[in-house]
Amino acid sequence: MDAVVALTSARRIVVKIGSALLVEGGHVRASWLKALMAEIASLNVETIIVSSGAIRLGIGQLGFDPFKIDLSQSQAAAAVGQIALSGVYQAAAEAEGLKIGQVLLTQEDTEERGRYLNARSTLTTLLDMGVIPLVNENDTVATEEIRFGDNDRLAARVAALVGADCLFILSDIDGLYTSNPQQDAEAKHLPLINGVDATIFSMASSHKDVFSKGGMTTKLEAAQIALAAGANMVLADGRDDGPFTRVLSGERASLFKADGTPTSARKAWIAGSLKPMGSLIIDAGAAKALKTGKSLLPVGVVFSTGDFERGAAVRVLDEDGTELARGLAAYSASEAQKILGLHLDQIEPTLGYIRTKALIHANDLIL
Repeated sequence: MDAVVALTSARRIVVKIGSALLVEGGHVRASWLKALMAEIASLNVETIIVSSGAIRLGIGQLGFDPFKIDLSQSQAAAAVGQIALSGVYQAAAEAEGLKIGQVLLTQEDTEERGRYLNARSTLTTLLDMGVIPLVNENDTVATEEIRFGDNDRLAARVAALVGADCLFILSDIDGLYTSNPQQDAEAKHLPLINGVDATIFSMASSHKDVFSKGGMTTKLEAAQIALAAGANMVLADGRDDGPFTRVLSGERASLFKADGTPTSARKAWIAGSLKPMGSLIIDAGAAKALKTGKSLLPVGVVFSTGDFERGAAVRVLDEDGTELARGLAAYSASEAQKILGLHLDQIEPTLGYIRTKALIHANDLIL
């Protein structure tokens, strides 16, 4: 597999755009962004954009010295800059007939289970509706303790959150080299990287500008997160117009290749990393449906045990008590008790809402 295959075979991608690419001289590079949105429209795949630039825009508008800015001033700059950033993205998207919606996250939103599920639901719902989520770190409220530290890692967390097939990081370099090519004439470009270990990290450059919180090191950390979630990562030069077109035409880039897929990685995590907090006992019809790859619907569940929250791991048992599967419950124990045995059209009248059609979705179920 190369970068071209990773992109053309992807069903869902996350695109990370850095401040230095998007903002120049205190203003958004409008023509560059317009060309990028045209590319995204032509790709015709589910796309999430993780964009820096709010602080950089806000600093220019508020007249702060970027070399002498504290956390509170950065948060103020983010508040001012985020409005401008969202506006230019919306204009660029609408020009291509695309819809875009803003989502601001902190690190806790991807680590605390309830907030993780809410963030995942929001992002996937937007994608299902044909809307491009525009994600940024919530710099207006984030503190040093809860910051991602760099949007490379944020983008990787988002890719894991939504089960993306590929993370596409646009940078000021066309991939990973054995050493810093600006300092070492013998540096060799690496088009394919299988796994990120200490040897790979030793190749990273510490070079960064005043607006960047990371460098190659944070991109490698992002690759670790993405690969563990079954997502490939492509690192490419985004300075000129049309980075997708250039990569797809064979221009140099680096592919960090995942061993599995987002689904296989998620199922391995469910099977081996989570302690079951309850059980769902199902009838023979539901058991048969699960073996054909179907989701577990409330109508096939006859009993539930345990006090589990939404998103918790639960065991799935047949009526003889034999464990058939494990999965992540889409409803809490109290909710599940109310909808056991119900058909889909009965869920909303009973609960007052419908979160999802399945008690456990097939993607969250391991036999």
